[in-house]
Amino acid sequence: MSSSTVRLTVAQALVRFLSVQYTERDGVRHRLIAGTWGIFGHGNVAGVGQALLEAGEEAMPFHQGRNEQSMVHAAVGHARQLNRLSAQAVTTSIGPGATNLVTGAALATINRLPVLLLPGDYFASHAPDPLLQQLEHPVEADVSVNDTLRPVSRYFDRITRPEALIPSALHAMRVLADPAETGAVTLALPQDVQAEAYDWPEEFLAERVWPVRRPAPDPAELAAAVQAIRSARRPLLLAGGGVHHSEAEDALRAFVEATGVPVASTQAGKGSLRFDHPADLGGIGHTGTSASDDLARTADLVIGVGTRYTDFTTASGTLFQNPDVRFLNLNITGFDAHKLSARTLVCDARSGLTLLTEALAGHRVDAAYEAEYRAGRERWDAVVEAAYRAADDTAVPTQTQVLGALDAVVGDDDVVINAAGSLPGDLHKLWRARSPRQYHLEYGYSCMGYEIPAAIGVQQAAPGTPVWALVGDGTYLMMPTEIVTAVQEGLPVNVVLLQNHGYASIGGLSAETGGERFGTAYRYRAADGSFTGAPLPVDLAANAASLGMEVLRAKTVGELREALAAARASDRPTCVYVETDTTRATSPGAEAWWDVPVAEVAGREAAVEARERYDRQVTARRHHL
Repeated sequence: MSSSTVRLTVAQALVRFLSVQYTERDGVRHRLIAGTWGIFGHGNVAGVGQALLEAGEEAMPFHQGRNEQSMVHAAVGHARQLNRLSAQAVTTSIGPGATNLVTGAALATINRLPVLLLPGDYFASHAPDPLLQQLEHPVEADVSVNDTLRPVSRYFDRITRPEALIPSALHAMRVLADPAETGAVTLALPQDVQAEAYDWPEEFLAERVWPVRRPAPDPAELAAAVQAIRSARRPLLLAGGGVHHSEAEDALRAFVEATGVPVASTQAGKGSLRFDHPADLGGIGHTGTSASDDLARTADLVIGVGTRYTDFTTASGTLFQNPDVRFLNLNITGFDAHKLSARTLVCDARSGLTLLTEALAGHRVDAAYEAEYRAGRERWDAVVEAAYRAADDTAVPTQTQVLGALDAVVGDDDVVINAAGSLPGDLHKLWRARSPRQYHLEYGYSCMGYEIPAAIGVQQAAPGTPVWALVGDGTYLMMPTEIVTAVQEGLPVNVVLLQNHGYASIGGLSAETGGERFGTAYRYRAADGSFTGAPLPVDLAANAASLGMEVLRAKTVGELREALAAARASDRPTCVYVETDTTRATSPGAEAWWDVPVAEVAGREAAVEARERYDRQVTARRHHL
């Protein structure tokens, strides 16, 4: 071995390489791969597992998971909390361990959040074929189950020779660190190659820094954007997740305070302004506020900053009804910037907003427009107060009253996490976000089971910060297993578990679209075979306790407040369990339409009526050209 090389196995070299990769933005350096989650099987135990053991905790911290999908969710939560500047790796065996990564990978890529996936793979030599858990393809011998990760990965490679790791690992880091490219990155590792030794160049194993750039907009595009804003009478800024990822909240506030342009938020962008800022109108779209959606219908210029315009969140195909409406999109990704036939500013959110503010010096929207939207937000504030208020502390709380009780307990820097069910709608409409990181909604994929593992990832990224995972019974039953990890690691995450006996959100959607809530309740079968009998006698609080959590049961509004305060003060993982009152509707209705097709022909009256409503509403859909 020459002095310029180091003899290591492929797995050992990869772990050493990952341990010295960094990102740097605004002069601040972050470890790119902050740790590795893993569950070991025959496909990675003797390769990556041995390499992690040999490297030690200081070089590469290891986190023991219980479910492969949830390990990815935890890594995604960690990356989002740190504004995509740091990520985690996830290693699994070949077979079901690898295919369990697919859902988490899709979530990461859809949300533009970095995670490195290191699934084991079959023998590159094919010597022991067919291997345990091997998918034998009759005409493509190089296909493995890991190929299911190709369409949900931003970069994919199978390392079939040791030296192939060098360019592939570098490409993987480039994608993870690039805000315009990032998402799930997969390096599939055949188990024989993992254990194979090679003489690695020392340069490959040396410390490397990946700059996270802040590209500025093209001057001509900037000039056109300034003209569009100056010409608009009713501009509305739509804040997406890119505002947070860029840490552009101060730049956004400066833009708003200089120009008077109001701000509506997507699920990912909520908290870009504090809830009590005069220009913050809250959420937009199907789950938005009346203040946002009323303005959106009449806006003549929509300024999208860091948003993908997903239909449910923004109602982008039906909400913007002004015949003269035009779009101006500021996004670091050209693919998203060009949506809705917009004028584009392909740039970093902070850089773009800062330059727009400077170029618009002296410009401000009409005072009557400011008065209009401020009055709208004041009316919505009253709606929030009514939804949060409980007249009687001895009453069983509704879901919105649970949020009201939590709102009274959290501090400005607490993190509230949710992803699926009926809670995202209520949170988007009602939650009063007090800081940029407080509102953590995964709604790009809206994946049931995300909340608890993501809370663990957030807690790892922000030790000492109170973290709350809000879950309904349906979501809890999907993936509670990482509670064991929180207990093992002493991570004091708080789980607020709402029992409402089924899929509440889809139950409501089913009723609206003619499905009559079919298959959405957790109940015994009735005599006719339908699921309309008594509620199932499951005790989810006892389940959480059996996994090691401290459990606080709350039956009334008063008990709920006390339990939430106790959970926040606790230094161990704590579950607050509450059975909500589903007989009283305290959640505000939808403020915009969401396009969910309804059966065109049906024999049941509910579906016929739903189709009639659909045919009336679908006429609002338009192509923005």
